[in-house]
Amino acid sequence: MSLQVIPDAKQSIPQDQVYEKFTIDRPGKIIFVGHRLSTKSNLRCLIHSISLHGAELEVSPHVPVPSNFFLEILGIHDEIGCTLIRREEEKVTIGFNMLIDAEFLHHVVRLSFEL
Repeated sequence: MSLQVIPDAKQSIPQDQVYEKFTIDRPGKIIFVGHRLSTKSNLRCLIHSISLHGAELEVSPHVPVPSNFFLEILGIHDEIGCTLIRREEEKVTIGFNMLIDAEFLHHVVRLSFEL
């Protein structure tokens, strides 16, 4: 009797599309990581959607976005470590360096509904 291997459907889907996305359209800040992890410069952005894995941002197409940075959501003073996944004009797709906590995500989504 041979064993049948059933492929996992989630393996063929890109990691940034596996998790449910929530639209928040909330302002944020991209905080550049400098020499010795200094965070002196930053850039404003609009966070269109967020998931446990990452987010989709809108940034001016003429401004370069670093490969690694911190993201701060307006009204929440925690900084989230991020990595650039892809960029298409002003649309930037990022991945969080670690999955964010589900309660934190719920808090962020709830804040967007309260405004």
